[in-house]
Amino acid sequence: MAMAIAHHRESSSGSLTRHLDSTGKYVRYTSEQVEALERVYAECPKPSSLRRQQLIRECPILSNIEPKQIKVWFQNRRCREKQRKEASRLQTVNRKLNAMNKLLMEENDRLQKQVSQLVCENGFMRQQLQTVPAATTDASCDSVVTTPQPSKTDANNPAGLLSIAEETLAEFLSKATGTAVDWVQMPGMKPGPDSVGIFAISQSCGGVAARACGLVSLEPAKIAEILKDRPSWFRDCRSLEVFTMFPAGNGGTIELVYTQVYAPTTLAPARDFWTLRYTITLENGSLVVCERSLSGSGAGPSPAAAAQFVRAEMLPSGYLIRPCEGGGSIIHIVDHLNLEAWNVPEVLRPLYESSKVVAQNMTIAALRYVRQIAQETSGEVVYGLGRQPAVLRTFSQRLSRGFNDLVNGFNDNGWSLINCEGAEDVVLAVNSTKNFGTTSNPANSLTYPGGVLCAKASMLLQNVPPAVLVRFLREHRSEWADFNIDAYSAATLKANSYAYPGMRPTRFTGSQIIMPLGHTIEHEELLEVIRLEGHPMVQEDAFVSRDIHLLQICSGINENAVGACSELIFAPIDEMFPDDAPLLPSGFRIIPLDSRTSDAKGALTTQRTLDLTSSLEVGSGTSNVAGDASSSQCPRSVLTIAFQFPFESSMQDNVMNMAQQYVRSVISSVQRVAMAISPSGGSPSLGPKLSPGSPEALTLAHWICKSYSLQLGTELISSDSLESDSLLKNLWNHQDAILCCSLKSLPVFMFANQAGLDMLETTLVALQDITLDKIFDEAGRKALCSDFPKLMQQGFAYLPGGICASTMGRHVSYEQAIAWKVLEADETTVHCLAFSFINWSFV
Repeated sequence: MAMAIAHHRESSSGSLTRHLDSTGKYVRYTSEQVEALERVYAECPKPSSLRRQQLIRECPILSNIEPKQIKVWFQNRRCREKQRKEASRLQTVNRKLNAMNKLLMEENDRLQKQVSQLVCENGFMRQQLQTVPAATTDASCDSVVTTPQPSKTDANNPAGLLSIAEETLAEFLSKATGTAVDWVQMPGMKPGPDSVGIFAISQSCGGVAARACGLVSLEPAKIAEILKDRPSWFRDCRSLEVFTMFPAGNGGTIELVYTQVYAPTTLAPARDFWTLRYTITLENGSLVVCERSLSGSGAGPSPAAAAQFVRAEMLPSGYLIRPCEGGGSIIHIVDHLNLEAWNVPEVLRPLYESSKVVAQNMTIAALRYVRQIAQETSGEVVYGLGRQPAVLRTFSQRLSRGFNDLVNGFNDNGWSLINCEGAEDVVLAVNSTKNFGTTSNPANSLTYPGGVLCAKASMLLQNVPPAVLVRFLREHRSEWADFNIDAYSAATLKANSYAYPGMRPTRFTGSQIIMPLGHTIEHEELLEVIRLEGHPMVQEDAFVSRDIHLLQICSGINENAVGACSELIFAPIDEMFPDDAPLLPSGFRIIPLDSRTSDAKGALTTQRTLDLTSSLEVGSGTSNVAGDASSSQCPRSVLTIAFQFPFESSMQDNVMNMAQQYVRSVISSVQRVAMAISPSGGSPSLGPKLSPGSPEALTLAHWICKSYSLQLGTELISSDSLESDSLLKNLWNHQDAILCCSLKSLPVFMFANQAGLDMLETTLVALQDITLDKIFDEAGRKALCSDFPKLMQQGFAYLPGGICASTMGRHVSYEQAIAWKVLEADETTVHCLAFSFINWSFV
């Protein structure tokens, strides 16, 4: 724009400052005038502000300056501010790139050393094979790969502990930056500009190990503080207690730590660790936190405290945190464990012998969590409902922790088994002392008169992709859930409101509305509120809301995340959604037991349509689509289901029978769904349900952009982005909110880009439940109705600016909206209507 004089020049001479006006002439301002203009700009930076005009009129020193010159001054001031912000941003990006380049160079040096070492070992092996008898050769082979041995140093005195700490530090550094472990790239985690970091897993070493390194915009001390608080980011960590802490004499600190880790399923006991943790700052300014197990099975807390745990071993592991010039840090994370796989059922051993699982659950999770905190600290993360990120993060942690407590059922939490009728049947446990409170507000805690009943089970799934199954369970709740059970659980949140299902008849529509609250930086975990719509069947309750609200986390929906478990955990919550609301989590966890082929993606793509409702009722005679994945690409996984039900003492038997029948019903439904989505089962095809009325995403994007160009005579997306993949990507990331709706009597949205989903505060799944008339206010609906004939006749229409509403009820303003007909490939058939909301913002 001409008004933005990008090449603004100014010079100072004495108390006068020269500024360039719109005609190219210099105008002189006194320092007092400049100060007055700066004050006005600081208070009212927006150019159309009436307050700015009032301040200018009230300032006598500005009365002798023409309004046009003042306007140009503000334009130039705004340009200078934008230039300063852009320069600062570019400097920050440059620092990050320099730090990442340094990290990549170091990683390259390490890989070169590893290659050299492997070449030497290969040459040695060849020489031995040629000159030494077979028996000797076998011995030499055994000597090449060695398993780290526990330290023989006395751990009963400070000097011995310091010696162990120094050994741990040396071994950890050799793993973090050296070649002590043969690292290979983590499958499915290719480094690149969009990657969180560089990830690797061990190959041919004792135990299971994983390594990560990345750049984080936090200082080393803050990162160390976050990572040492393992329960805050490691969801499987039940507790971490520091028993002893003392200075090491060299500026470091030695701690003796006892850690308890949840079991992921009901089929194996939990693990615990008794470790030495050593924190020290190196001479080069790097901060190191390293840790290893102390020898002796009887070490640590009393045997009674660890009766339900199996002692596992932590080999030298930890964090190397190096400060970067200009701020930020480079982190190296190493996790090296021996989880005592011999102590679990044979079917579960791949889970305890997999470095990929350790990488996903610990190493990658640690780096992602630190990155998440860094973004929240910088203000880059904005969550829904006006909640602070820390509050929503706490909700996610409480849901996950409550589900883990439910699966493990520890005695010291008050759980005791009622029955156990076999590994594949439903296990019932009861907790008569459970108090559902919060640390922040104990007054809001709930104590149930009878207690809480838990019904849980684990089952083996064959050839079912965990991510696909969890996505289906999330998006099609009516296929497996009983809404009356949800209503019963929700009623327990209110004091003295126990009701056995059926006592207050309610008709549920079967529809659910998913309202997103937040997500992690790579969208690997979603936090959302689910609203289940219900209507009373009794006339006197006609005006009483029967809607049910659930707080829910969903994770592991990325099919390419090798070794990651998939979870769907939910709990009823009061519609007021208080920060300290008591939670009663239930849910599903699906853990892959075998790794798939590194680059095999199979026929089940992430863009698959998951509307399987109709396919579940089709017989097994339907053949699979060609190209479905083989059984080797979608291996076994273990599904854990756990639900909990509060009860009064007089109703325990009734609730017990109801819970057992309900969980068995859920298991049956999940098995039916699993059979439908298994690519090798006798189920209907899971390929995308494509028809002329439901085009693929790439095709729809092409139709949207081509129709816009055809109808309006201008490009929606720049011509250099017309390649299929880049076209869809640019449409998805377009700054305007772009939405498509059907041409039915009641138009329903069928597509939205990221800005459109943000504007409506919804998801692609929930979008299909939103009708066009619901988002506009009365003025917007009248404008659309008046311009609709014009839209259908000439193919497009410009709608005036106005107000619309998001699914959360928030008002959204937009300067202008453009509507156009989206034509199919023949350029005559109208597929849908598209809307572009320009310069939208929440009011």
